[in-house]
Amino acid sequence: MSAYPIDEFLAHLAVERRMSPHTLDAYRRDLAALSQWAEEQGIAILDVQAEQLRAFIAAEHRRGLSPKSLQRRLSACRSLYGWLLKQGRIVASPAAAIRAPKAPRKLPQVLDADEVKVLVEVPTDVPLGLRDRALLELFYSSGLRLSELCALRWGDLDLDEGLVTVLGKGSKQRSVPLGSFARAALAEWRASTGAGREAPVFPGRNGPITSRAVQYRLRQLAQRQGLFKRVHPHLLRHSFASHILESSGDLRGVQELLGHADIATTQIYTHLDFQHLAKVYDAAHPRAKRKR
Repeated sequence: MSAYPIDEFLAHLAVERRMSPHTLDAYRRDLAALSQWAEEQGIAILDVQAEQLRAFIAAEHRRGLSPKSLQRRLSACRSLYGWLLKQGRIVASPAAAIRAPKAPRKLPQVLDADEVKVLVEVPTDVPLGLRDRALLELFYSSGLRLSELCALRWGDLDLDEGLVTVLGKGSKQRSVPLGSFARAALAEWRASTGAGREAPVFPGRNGPITSRAVQYRLRQLAQRQGLFKRVHPHLLRHSFASHILESSGDLRGVQELLGHADIATTQIYTHLDFQHLAKVYDAAHPRAKRKR
């Protein structure tokens, strides 16, 4: 059976939606599993019905896929069939009424304010010290995604106004404030390089720095600074969001800063915020203290 509707859909995601290569690969894997299953059943992708798609998800569950992976599989199917419906190539989406099993929601790990201070205040009088300081301060100051930070050009930064403009998921542009420490670190780093507006803020060997290089460097710096948590770029984004929400309580504001299309994605930080409030309550309320 031909999988051409899937190929066309992936091309649509790549060209029109300008989806990141990482997300595109995930869609490709999930829809390849659907295509293989449909071929084994002798069903064309366009002819899949709701009960058959439900059988596909059940088969994936029997294969040992976790609830989270099943949710992702079904999400990819839902996107595919929603697109085919808009194209007029099917009359109804077989995924519309199917619900994946609920997965236990794991709260993201965060660094506390003291740990962040230890991490970002790397010495600047060592090789790459100015770059590392600017990179860490920017990550924590503005909560950028790894891909957004790697793609930055100096023209995207307004150090006088304290703003950084990035192109996020779905090619949506947003401007995020830069804190004073980040502005100072970036200004010092730029002065040391003499880079122009079109130059990458963090250059690599052949153009902008790669995501893998940033991930590796963060692990190195965390160990060097005496932090033995698993430090990665998204941990700084989580920490940024959690600390802003703890201080402000403004979930909508945090959503805008992170560039989340759906506030439901941001709501996980309300659970982190509740943990913080629960600790404050336990420590402060005279009737909350537990007997040892």
